[in-house]
Amino acid sequence: MGNFLFRTKSIEQILADSNHPEHRLKKSLSVWDLTALGIGGIIGTGIFVLIGTAVVGDANRPGAGPGIILSFILSGMTCALAALCYAEFAAMLPVAGSAYTYSYATLGEFLAWITGWNLILEYGVACVVVAIGWSGYFNNVLKIIGLHLPAWATHPPGVDGGLINLPAAIIVLFVTSVLVRGMKESARATGFIVMIKLAVILFFIAVGSSSMEPANWTPFMPNGFQGVGAAAAIVFFAFIGFDAVSTTAEEANNPQKDLPIGIITSLGLCTVLYVLVAAVLTGMVPYQQIDIHAPVAEALRVAGFRWGAALVATGALAGITSVLFVMMIGQIRVFFAMSRDRLLGPWLSAVHPRFRTPHHATWVTGIGVATLAAFVQIGEAADMTNIGTLFAFVLVCAAVIVLRRVKPNQPRPFRVPFMPWLPLLGMAACLGLMAFLPMVTWIRFGVWSAIGTVVYLLYGRHHSRLAEQDVSTTGSDMTRG
Repeated sequence: MGNFLFRTKSIEQILADSNHPEHRLKKSLSVWDLTALGIGGIIGTGIFVLIGTAVVGDANRPGAGPGIILSFILSGMTCALAALCYAEFAAMLPVAGSAYTYSYATLGEFLAWITGWNLILEYGVACVVVAIGWSGYFNNVLKIIGLHLPAWATHPPGVDGGLINLPAAIIVLFVTSVLVRGMKESARATGFIVMIKLAVILFFIAVGSSSMEPANWTPFMPNGFQGVGAAAAIVFFAFIGFDAVSTTAEEANNPQKDLPIGIITSLGLCTVLYVLVAAVLTGMVPYQQIDIHAPVAEALRVAGFRWGAALVATGALAGITSVLFVMMIGQIRVFFAMSRDRLLGPWLSAVHPRFRTPHHATWVTGIGVATLAAFVQIGEAADMTNIGTLFAFVLVCAAVIVLRRVKPNQPRPFRVPFMPWLPLLGMAACLGLMAFLPMVTWIRFGVWSAIGTVVYLLYGRHHSRLAEQDVSTTGSDMTRG
């Protein structure tokens, strides 16, 4: 049993599979495209929505108050440690699949499967949450200009007389159609949106800083470090997205150089902006009065900048759109990589003859996300996304250490400094944030992982490419015997 659980896929085979004509993706992404995808995936729901809950708190955990500034720094540092490990792998293994592929090369097939299974949780749930959030902001923008959609068309069944969340489904299908046509087109759309939301965030920082009251920062940590740590576990959602850049490695023009730059630059820039937004927000409004639904826009409205609130709401809509683009790219590329290894059905790894995109995986993802966003109300989903991501980060940090030992001479265009201490610190930081998540999230994570284990034992371990190779080798040995 242990043989199939820990069988690994060689780096040479991983690179060869990525260059097979049947599954080869089109290379079209520049360093700017990769950085824009990173920023596009990071800045969105986390900073425009979840920051309110993190500051104020809820029934399950205390809020950070103005200490949210430290929460963003803590989450950003945790992600930075993981990002260095991702950068080493992405430059060395420029193929689709991200943490799933890295685990397959180092930790064995079973842990790779569990990693991929939890990446599906990360990206899939995040896509649904983002689409629902997009619908809410879209309705707010319509109300600002005096338009109203009927309640039945903006809520799932059983919520406020709703039948279908039509805007959420439509935006998902629109994004899906763009993604099918090609990564370059998707990157261009994301880059344009990124410029809009960066301008909106800089506008908020500039305008809001004139209305700050230092007294609002007292007490700085009303609930102590417990509040800061709990908030860091929430706003970690705001940083998810940089890892999605590594899922596009196979489509980068110069992955060895550009991927580390794209990953680290996007994360660093967004961390600085998050800290500034947190400082301005808590300085403008007493933390107890911050609106948990639209904290940034509402803070401007309370400060008397009604037109600014409308502008931020529009920018948030653009920002959430780019997050949806990047999260769906991540989901699709993980499906594609797992299918190419035959851990999922091979149909998902088919590539469009003209656009050279994994069109089957794209439409499966798009239709699935659109259906869930239209008819399901997702609660506490950010926590589920966070725990799946943190788990993947832990394994990537561990995998870097393992590969340094088993393949010390493998060419590494980018190397994590201070080995093995930085990856070990990254693992500890990720596990520390996971400890702040509610017990119910751990239970759901355990159930999801158990389901994944059953799927692997019933299907994946028998159909994977490595299993086929084992059968062929066994057959050859018997013939020679």
